Amino acid sequence: MANQRPITKAVIPAAGYGTRFLPISKGIPKEMIPVVDTPVIQLVVEEAVQAGLTDIIIVISRDKRAIEEHFDRNVALEATLEAKGRSEDAAALRRIATMANIHYVWQQEMNGLGDAIRCARYHVGNEPFAVLLGDTIMASTSGVPVVGQLLEVHRRFGGSVVALEKVPPEKVHRYGVIDGVTVEAPTSPGVGSPQGGVDWQHGGVLVKARGFVEKPSPAEAPSDLAVASRYLFTPAIFEY
Repeated sequence: MANQRPITKAVIPAAGYGTRFLPISKGIPKEMIPVVDTPVIQLVVEEAVQAGLTDIIIVISRDKRAIEEHFDRNVALEATLEAKGRSEDAAALRRIATMANIHYVWQQEMNGLGDAIRCARYHVGNEPFAVLLGDTIMASTSGVPVVGQLLEVHRRFGGSVVALEKVPPEKVHRYGVIDGVTVEAPTSPGVGSPQGGVDWQHGGVLVKARGFVEKPSPAEAPSDLAVASRYLFTPAIFEY
């Protein structure tokens, strides 16, 4: 059943140790690693905001205070920049602090992605919500952010939705891989257009899932479509 209620909440897990990013993640959170001059997690939040998500719940841990500080206002710094004639820089800092309603919850023990999402259950409430991994940015060829495409699919068809990416057969053992049936491109207005829905024009597909296989061998993999780092869940996810 399609869902007509607007979805406003996004959970961004950002509590993990980041061992894949060592040694740099020993000194700074992996989510704060810059892409040119912008931390990865800021780009993730901007993707969520561009898709219309206004309430952001970031799941952090003891060593991730730099994330809080990044999204908090520093009035003294803004005043210093203004006094030096750097009004544009001051405005950019204010925009970071005000672009969304950002809340923080702590994950006390690093028990994986599922536990991180569970930590946000109170803030999510009984409504659908998006999940964007805080250390991964995703490009969209259609101009619609990836999480925005998930929101559109959910609005039209209901249920939970996950982003998928095609991976080489020799690398499927690194991922969770979907077992499902490809759905033909709908003819409904908007779906498949650059304005929303699945990006059919650039090779996108819509797959109805039968299940998922975690890190299969190439011979056992049901497809070459791996679960990516964007999700849309209904509250029913908390029942598992």
